[in-house]
Amino acid sequence: MCGICGELRLDGQAARPEVIARMQERLIPRGPDGSGLWHSGAVALGHRRLAIIDLSARADQPMRDTAARNTLVFNGTLYNYPELRRELLGAGCQFVSTGDTEVILKAYACWGEACVERLEGMFAFALWDADRQQLFLARDRFGIKPLYFCQDFTDGSRRFRFASTLPALLAGGDVAQDIDPAGLQFQFTLHGSVPAPHTIFQAVHKLPPATTLTVAADGATRERRYWRLAAQRPQPEPEEGGYLADVREKLVAAVASHHRVADVPVGVFLSGGLDSSLLVALLAEQGVSNLATFSIGFADQPEEAGDEFHWSDLVARAYGTRHTRYRITDAEMLAALPDAIAAMSEPMFSQDNVAFYLLARAVKKEVKAVLSGQGADEAFGGYYWYPQMAATDPALPPLERFAPFYLDRGFADFQAMLAPEWRRRIKDRVSPFLAARLAEPGAATFMDRVFRLDLTTLLVDDPVKRVDNMTMAWGLEARVPFLDRALVEAAMRLPPELKLREEGKFPLKHIARGLLPDALIDRPKGYFPTPALRFLRGGALEFVRDALGNAACRQRGLFDRAWVEKRLAEPLSHFTPLHGNMLWHLAALEIWLQQQEKN
Repeated sequence: MCGICGELRLDGQAARPEVIARMQERLIPRGPDGSGLWHSGAVALGHRRLAIIDLSARADQPMRDTAARNTLVFNGTLYNYPELRRELLGAGCQFVSTGDTEVILKAYACWGEACVERLEGMFAFALWDADRQQLFLARDRFGIKPLYFCQDFTDGSRRFRFASTLPALLAGGDVAQDIDPAGLQFQFTLHGSVPAPHTIFQAVHKLPPATTLTVAADGATRERRYWRLAAQRPQPEPEEGGYLADVREKLVAAVASHHRVADVPVGVFLSGGLDSSLLVALLAEQGVSNLATFSIGFADQPEEAGDEFHWSDLVARAYGTRHTRYRITDAEMLAALPDAIAAMSEPMFSQDNVAFYLLARAVKKEVKAVLSGQGADEAFGGYYWYPQMAATDPALPPLERFAPFYLDRGFADFQAMLAPEWRRRIKDRVSPFLAARLAEPGAATFMDRVFRLDLTTLLVDDPVKRVDNMTMAWGLEARVPFLDRALVEAAMRLPPELKLREEGKFPLKHIARGLLPDALIDRPKGYFPTPALRFLRGGALEFVRDALGNAACRQRGLFDRAWVEKRLAEPLSHFTPLHGNMLWHLAALEIWLQQQEKN
């Protein structure tokens, strides 16, 4: 797990190492263990290292294959790299390191751009092919690892620049910060998710998941999607027991590989919910002992409890883990909010961002890598709105069945939130985007389409990005076994009604019976609650008032002032359909924008 950056000049000029150095500096939290920079002619590559696999200097990056004349910077972890390494050794490849980075170099030399189809894990990388004079970039199937790029610069130069985070890209200089109207609507309609290639800025894009991008020295680009998720029943269709056995087999394998493939100890974020508790139970079943687990809790609010320690303690005692729980006061949470927002590659709205940020800060003192439960709800039907969608009239168009239960606000409500000059610039981009995604072939039913949309698009820029950003702010690697490719493909073969049985996630509940207490399995879905940011009062409300009332916000002029003032006067009365506080959404975006301007 690391931070990567680089630049390819397309105008005959030499790449400037000082540009890479500025981007690298912003990536230090992602890679606190070392730094490397390589440049030759028009190309320069930078790397910040978090050493997880092959801790020796032999695995430092940028890594070069001098025989093939290829140079690589890589962020992520390949869980099948030992198998690939053995195959490449059999093909005559020679290795100097024992890690996964060199496996990518040799795989590209042997299999070319098709090498990505053999990689299992989370990754974003850029490889300079000197013979072909091209830069080859790739991102993993579920976008677990981020990759931003820019080709439009304020100085008019022709170049291609990339980085692991958007702020690092900005640090290179000459990148405009004009807000993208489409990105803005996505931001406020899909609870903070801005699907690739969009970002909140017009000049900055991100590589979509399961996609490669080849950039030639003359600026010609070629994009290829190398994997698509199907959502159909196999033929002949198995019995229910066959489906469940397949999921269990794939889940056990995923948990084992995500824990095993590391040269450092790997712990678990244990929220006390089904997903993280099941990770602990399966690791214990596989013989893992002395496992480190971690939980976080906040102060209660009258409307909501601030922790789920009862459940995480129950699992920790049952399996004898080395469990640590962190209780955070509202004062500590508020003090950390600016830094948590600064750690975001893009503005995010979820209240539990700061929970992951503070948890990662504490956990990094104990371990360098953790397993986390993201992806289970999307793959196995865990959210409460899935059964509501499934119960809608099948005669309705898919978008009409989906939108009422998922969107934070309709287009008219979104426009009403904006200042008049912004209303005139906005056209509805969300509805046609969602309709097109729901209409893509390869899904058998409406709910199959919904699960696929969540897994391949919306998950990427909310739960997955949240965990990556907040953990990597402290140089902590978060691994997500529920997003193992083989496991997700098995989940998408399941009939939707099987997933939604027993109020959702029936396959995981079935696996958990006998491993976890029934009371934990059957309780309502939990999460990392941060009630002070949902029910704004006291210091949290003042934090929001300052963000939305200061000169920078007023000068930007994004929001209708009357709309804002009405909600500031009633901070406990305005929530989105998914229970997000509307004021917090506005404040989170505004604070993030103000931070980028200062940097």
